[in-house]
Amino acid sequence: MRHLASSLLLASLSAFALAAQPIQYVESRKIFLLTTRDSSYAMGVDLNGELQHLYWGAALWRADDLPAAVPRRELSSFDPPAMLEREEFAAWGGTRYYEPALKLTRADGNRDVVLRYLSHTMHDNALDITLKDIRDDIQVVLHYRVYPDYGILERSATIVNRTAKPLMLESAQSATWNLPAGEGYQLTYLTGRWAAETQVNHEAIHQGMKVLESRKGHTSHNINPWFAIDAGDAGEDHGSVWFGALGWSGNWRITVEQTPYRQVRVTGGLNTFDFAYPLKAGESLDTPAFYAGYSAHGFGAASRLLHRFEREQIAPGGLTSRARPVLYNSWEATTFNVTEIGQKQLADTAAKLGVELFVMDDGWFGKRNNDRAGLGDWTVNPQKFPQGLKGLIDHVNSLGMDFGLWVEPEMVNPDSDLYRAHPGWAIHFPDRPRSELRNQMVLNLARNDVREYIFGFLDKLATENNIKYFKWDMNRPLSEPGWEDQPVTDQRKLWVDYVRNLYDILDRLRAKHPKLEIESCSGGGGRVDLGILRRVEEVWASDNTEAFDRLRIQEGFTQAYAPKFMSAWVTDVPNMNGRSTPLQYRFLVAMQGALGIGANLNKFSAEDTAMATKMVATYKRIRNTVQLGDLYRLYSPRNGDIAANQYVAPDSRQSVLFVFRHSQEYSTAPPAIHLQGLDPRALYRLESLDNKLVERQPQLSGAYLMQAGLNVTLRGDFDSTAVILEKVQ
Repeated sequence: MRHLASSLLLASLSAFALAAQPIQYVESRKIFLLTTRDSSYAMGVDLNGELQHLYWGAALWRADDLPAAVPRRELSSFDPPAMLEREEFAAWGGTRYYEPALKLTRADGNRDVVLRYLSHTMHDNALDITLKDIRDDIQVVLHYRVYPDYGILERSATIVNRTAKPLMLESAQSATWNLPAGEGYQLTYLTGRWAAETQVNHEAIHQGMKVLESRKGHTSHNINPWFAIDAGDAGEDHGSVWFGALGWSGNWRITVEQTPYRQVRVTGGLNTFDFAYPLKAGESLDTPAFYAGYSAHGFGAASRLLHRFEREQIAPGGLTSRARPVLYNSWEATTFNVTEIGQKQLADTAAKLGVELFVMDDGWFGKRNNDRAGLGDWTVNPQKFPQGLKGLIDHVNSLGMDFGLWVEPEMVNPDSDLYRAHPGWAIHFPDRPRSELRNQMVLNLARNDVREYIFGFLDKLATENNIKYFKWDMNRPLSEPGWEDQPVTDQRKLWVDYVRNLYDILDRLRAKHPKLEIESCSGGGGRVDLGILRRVEEVWASDNTEAFDRLRIQEGFTQAYAPKFMSAWVTDVPNMNGRSTPLQYRFLVAMQGALGIGANLNKFSAEDTAMATKMVATYKRIRNTVQLGDLYRLYSPRNGDIAANQYVAPDSRQSVLFVFRHSQEYSTAPPAIHLQGLDPRALYRLESLDNKLVERQPQLSGAYLMQAGLNVTLRGDFDSTAVILEKVQ
């Protein structure tokens, strides 16, 4: 009864929240209340002029309920008031000893900054609060944007030098998020490496700082800029969860800090490592967007909030963007040995399977016969393609498929005409070694001439050819980040300006070629974040396409990112780990995202072709549900030999259940699979993909499916099945 009462209360508060103004301001007590359907966030200005955090949690509807911000009293000379307060955006100054959101040095060496409220403006669902240093005209504009229907709040900051002298920024964060005072919090975050990305970590938060970061110049395989914090008792479908995701594709940092005063703070933005950003008089710096939300119903509900927000508010085109097509990529079939004849043969086979987008991978340009040469020389190899790309593209289009092309614009091989002409374009320190990884170096995209070169050749390719899709790869991180053409004080701007120019190229390409789609790939999941997702349709989650490994990679990916963005391929076996899995198992794993095929179709048997054709057709029936619906992670592959995921269409008319078994022991039957997200009073027609469904009733109620569950017969090793449920009208 207590759980039911709590659910009714939350539902009632959500209804109030939808009716309430997204932004309320109480002038008499200087309190701000920001409200979404699922949560509220509040702060206020105290008597000293400091902007203090007041509340973050389930939805409120009345700003007058909130207490005014009150300055704290000194606990001891070692525990000053500043350490006990919860400032919204604290600069390093005065008696503050925790992680600051802003740190800088003036021209005279003075590093003290203390921010006070100056003014604010409100318009639509946006709030800007301006803070100013107590002496100098150094201002910080805190940007808040409320997405009322999505349960998401966006924050960032603009740091403005209104003095007459230069400043050097040493820390420029986007936001600090304060959790309700308490202890026992748990942190969940995603780590990994190449071929083992987005592994879920869950650990207690202890006093001190936990730093999540990338120093590699891109988002990184090692840690992803997403976090979730629960009160110590949350699960997939219950408990309070606070979560956030940073939108930046370069060096980033998120610091999770528990103070000695029962406070947990999350501060995130640009990485402070090797960071020094000068601001001349009148100049400013915008920090990346930091998105966050709150769920009262566990990690699953938190993911679903983010997924819908990403699909509709972050992705290019939002609600107007199309479902992801079934893709074929030629890399595993041909590697660098691409020819017009060979690609046409693969296209013929791919079209018969039902593929809609044919992508030619590496090896089509310059002297690119291996990974030691050619990067940077983006002209079609005339020996491999005597007609240029037109002959192949026309053939692909005649088969009813769009054409896509692999590119790696940010890289250069020393053995290339580009490097011989412009050796200074590669990132390097003068008179120091230039490290090569995969026989390549990184072009200094912070340079405007490099930016224009990259935009120029991509624009030329898209203008002269009917290319609908670029697979944009990045196969190594940055190193030796020197920029000798710049003054010493400006050289470390490289980390920020590199990403800005990357975004500029993508934005201009999309504006000039509105039908062009782009995939973000960085040796797998090295560049996946909400900054890049504003500019691409898909991301390559991992170079590891081994189906069993992918279950865990995809589980972690979907904690933070919607399945629609997750390119997932069916490839040949034995794959990574030397493991072989059945073709149906591989398809069903990949069908939980944006389905792609990367296998060598020249080796497909008649049985393989029949299976692939059937699975592609099935995917097209369910892809809107998978890509646009709600995901329920029912059984985790980390917790046993069963993994199960369910997708429910936005209109709830269709649902799809995927179930996988790793290894049966002692002839044990799989557990019942309790579905979620269905209409309890509706009937659903059940369709088993392969007759592995125990229940023989053609229709079952939503109530039964959620309370009693479904039973499937999965036996042996690497067995799998899928069940399609259609709502009976």
